[in-house]
Amino acid sequence: MTKPAGNTNIAVFDSTLRDGAQAEGISFSVEDKIKITRALDELGVAYIEAGNPGSNPKDLEFFQRVKGINLKHAALTAFGSTRRPGVTPAEDDNIKNLVLAETPAVAIFGKSWDFHVTDIINTTLEENLAMIQDTMAYFKSLGKEVVYDAEHFFDGYKNNPEYAMATLQAAKTGGADWIVLCETNGGAFPQEVFDATALVVKEVGGKIGIHCHNDGGMAVANTIMAVEAGARQVQGTYVGFGERCGNVNLCTVIGNLQLKKRMQCLPDGKLQELTPTARYIAEVANISLNEREPFIGNSAFAHKGGMHIDGVHKNVRSFEHVDPEKIGNKRRFLMSEVAGRSTILNKIRKVNPNIRKDSEETRLVMQRLKELEHEGYQFEGAESSFELVIRKTLGKYKPFFTLDHFKIIDEQMPDGTHSSTAILKINVDGKEEVTAAEGNGPVNALDKALRKALEAFYPELKEVYLADYKVRVLDTRSATASRVRVLIESSDGRYVWSTVGVSGDIIEASWLALVDSMEYKLLKIIEEKASAYM
Repeated sequence: MTKPAGNTNIAVFDSTLRDGAQAEGISFSVEDKIKITRALDELGVAYIEAGNPGSNPKDLEFFQRVKGINLKHAALTAFGSTRRPGVTPAEDDNIKNLVLAETPAVAIFGKSWDFHVTDIINTTLEENLAMIQDTMAYFKSLGKEVVYDAEHFFDGYKNNPEYAMATLQAAKTGGADWIVLCETNGGAFPQEVFDATALVVKEVGGKIGIHCHNDGGMAVANTIMAVEAGARQVQGTYVGFGERCGNVNLCTVIGNLQLKKRMQCLPDGKLQELTPTARYIAEVANISLNEREPFIGNSAFAHKGGMHIDGVHKNVRSFEHVDPEKIGNKRRFLMSEVAGRSTILNKIRKVNPNIRKDSEETRLVMQRLKELEHEGYQFEGAESSFELVIRKTLGKYKPFFTLDHFKIIDEQMPDGTHSSTAILKINVDGKEEVTAAEGNGPVNALDKALRKALEAFYPELKEVYLADYKVRVLDTRSATASRVRVLIESSDGRYVWSTVGVSGDIIEASWLALVDSMEYKLLKIIEEKASAYM
């Protein structure tokens, strides 16, 4: 296996706006696509594949509007297919739309699997080769940078290696700048990808890329193996979503290649934006980021076991493969009964740096933690609530508001629809605010009413939204009388924090978690303002 030399450049080709848009549950507006384009360009990816201008009016509008944006790093890339059988490129409507997009680069896919040529697009093997070569030559005559995506290359290579290689030669003869080997069905193994890519690098030459799907769970491994074999462009989507099981996760690929292989994927100083950019794109896409994603997940550097925590305190290399700060993430020590006194002490010292391990305050916090966990609280996924517990135990807590009362009205309408309304009254520094809000269920209505009331006093809360809501029944033997634990994840678009509430009443448990979420955000706003003046 070849070993890439240090400081080798890798061209990152992001197809979030096209491949990612094909994922179940994803629907980008034109504004969404523009926001993601700006974020990816700011990060420093080499290419942004933004869609097919001939496929729908939304993409056509995007390409018209994006012409007014001056991208600093990325080459905007329009995507489409080779010409249709029996027509010239200049006569093909899809190619006409690609030209109208006026992008500096185009990504053109063609068939490398003989089965697809004869049974899917219903043409001859010879005509398919001509379609590939003609289309490459046409776009090169227009001064475009041309990326050729050899669709289904690895399946084609297994079934008819001579023809698969011939399709690549046709693209090269036509003048393609990049030839990208697509593992479209996602079923290949890493060694297969390595062997085929190495042969292409040797026999076809030029600039070779790799495009992997994750149907077999091997997209990252396959991409890395292709790079080991000589590929120098990696295609994928930024957080891995795409059709079926998704595309390769570029965050994982970039983290591995740049930190471990010393291959530069992003410009200097941009790697630390890897995690914030992932969270931003997930927010725009309206998806929940998988918190166990390598490098960028909230749990990627989270430690719970006492032995693990002790090891990390002594030397972070003991249980961490990279420095989380290098990719914009952070180390977390989870609060639980197995965490140990030293972990709790570190949390306490964030509130009061003078507390010692044998201080009375430490004992009181640990005692309170045990009491709350006995009641059903769990702080390993709700560190924000635990910080508030510490502040309350140490006398360092002052509520930002107090509740006078709230009322929930839940109605089943005659037409079968459901209606939930929350009415509440809060007090802030002697001033009262009464609000009401409708929601999708009682908890949603209560959440909206609380935010509406608090925004009158704290307008910064307008940027906060509820990202996730989980309910866990603690004692199933009590059936509907069981105590429940509600875990809420909130975000302001930059940071994510979690809070918890426990009660025999699901509404009260939700209220406790909601209050902690708002209080924690307000506390952080005050701390940020204070640090800005220091």
